[in-house]
Amino acid sequence: MLPANAVRRLLVSLVCPFLWPVTAAVASPDVVVFRHGEQETRVEVEALRERADVHFTFFDPYMAEEVAITGLVFRDLLVEQFGAVPERLAFTAWDDYAVTLGGWDDPNWILVTHHDGDPIGLRERGPLRLVERDYGDRDRANLRNFNDWVWMIRGIEARR
Repeated sequence: MLPANAVRRLLVSLVCPFLWPVTAAVASPDVVVFRHGEQETRVEVEALRERADVHFTFFDPYMAEEVAITGLVFRDLLVEQFGAVPERLAFTAWDDYAVTLGGWDDPNWILVTHHDGDPIGLRERGPLRLVERDYGDRDRANLRNFNDWVWMIRGIEARR
C-alpha cells in the first residue's frame, strides 16, 4: 500500500494534465472578464486592441518618460458592456491585486492596449491598463497622485 503523500502526488499527476486546458481557457491574459450581477462577458484583448482609436503622448510618471499610448475611451466601453457607467467598479489584476473605485463617468480615462506602438503584455503591466489622458495640475513626481491607475487588468465587475 502506498503512503498518503504518494497517493496524492499520483492523483495530481494524473488529473492536472486534463485540467490544465480548462483552467487555461478560463484564465488567460488574452481575455478580460466583465461581470454585472450574475452575467459574465468575456472579451478578447485582441478585439480591444483592434478597436483602439485613441492615440496620444504623455509623461508616464511610473516610467519617468514620455510615451505614446493607444487605447479606448474607458467610459464608452463601460456603456457598451454594462448599459451605463456603474457607480463603482471592482478590478482584479493578474498579480492578484484587487481594488474597487468609483468616478469612471469621465472620457479622460483611457483603457490602454498599446505602448509606443506595441501591444502591452503582462511584462509591460498589461494586457490592459487604465490611465488618465490628462492628469491636470497633479505633481507627476508624486506617484500617490496616480493611485487610481490600474494595471494588468484581468476582470472588471460593476458594483453599486
